[in-house]
Amino acid sequence: MRELANLAPYGSKASESRGRSFPEQEHPYRTAFQRDRDRIIHSTAFRRMEYKTQVFLPHEGDHFRTRLTHTIEVAQISRTMARCLRVNEDLSEAIALVHDLGHTPFGHAGEDVLDDLLAGQGGFNHNNQSLRVVDLLEQRYPDHPGLNLTYEVREGIVKHETTVKVHRPEFDPSTRSSLEASLVDIADEIAYNAHDIDDGLASGLLHLEDLTQLSIWSLLEQAGGRSLKGMNDRELRFSLVRHLVNAATVDVLEESDRQLSRLGITDLASLVSAPERVARYSPGMESMVKELKNFLRSKLYRHERLVLLGEKARRVIETLYWRLDKQPELMPERYREMLLTEDKPIVIADYIAGMTDRYAERLCSELT
Repeated sequence: MRELANLAPYGSKASESRGRSFPEQEHPYRTAFQRDRDRIIHSTAFRRMEYKTQVFLPHEGDHFRTRLTHTIEVAQISRTMARCLRVNEDLSEAIALVHDLGHTPFGHAGEDVLDDLLAGQGGFNHNNQSLRVVDLLEQRYPDHPGLNLTYEVREGIVKHETTVKVHRPEFDPSTRSSLEASLVDIADEIAYNAHDIDDGLASGLLHLEDLTQLSIWSLLEQAGGRSLKGMNDRELRFSLVRHLVNAATVDVLEESDRQLSRLGITDLASLVSAPERVARYSPGMESMVKELKNFLRSKLYRHERLVLLGEKARRVIETLYWRLDKQPELMPERYREMLLTEDKPIVIADYIAGMTDRYAERLCSELT
């Protein structure tokens, strides 16, 4: 099999997958991870991401990133890194494409609101919701709920590197995720750092002169040299984003390669039991990324215009939640049926989290 011949010993092989919750016959031409990727792309939740906020509302401009375009960028970076490190591209791509399926309308602002509303139920987390989407909420097969994805893709959702951990007994919390999943985590950060700069500059909320004070500007100067002097602001913006993605990706590849050697990673077992992360930035790049994230947090994410978006998200989602709490019969039949086996707050959150921005706004208007 080509996987065994082409992948490194620590790469995940579809032929060695721990399988699916509902056993299926394997396809003669597509691996299990390729089939997972295709199931995700054809899901309703995947298409809805086109109209879910990343940072800016989709209808504020035709060129701002949405949750879908962000996901595509993460998948592209993940595949590149997986190929270079000789691990499974299909698995990395599938995890990248699935990792944000559980995101709410209005970006992280919407997630924060649902987290508050579900405090009595353990809160709301988009990683946990992504797993719930693929395990239960997507219904495309007559024989089982969900998409019936492989263990390895589902583990990649659960072991996403965030401050809020998802705890599921079937996924051993004492072991690390696959290298494919770890690459998705860091590709996620590379993508949103770069495109938030791009969208922030395009929106006028950020200014190039502010960015020149950051360490990352040196990446552009090193790569562009004298040619920078002839660029206009638009060209500088594109050049900065391009070189940031490239420099961060190359840095992760080189540092991860050093980690594989330093930690003595020889197979998948030694990788998941490693004492520290394998996929990571070098100390110098990590310092630059931290400085950039602090800058984006203070200058962009806390900008008055985006704070107003957060207030709008709270108003819309709280209105929907409490109205549906009083009148659950307003939900579609599918969700009303779920009330027979699930707690009402969870079902309402499932319904709201699956909405696009514009659907949530329209339904809120109709119900008030």
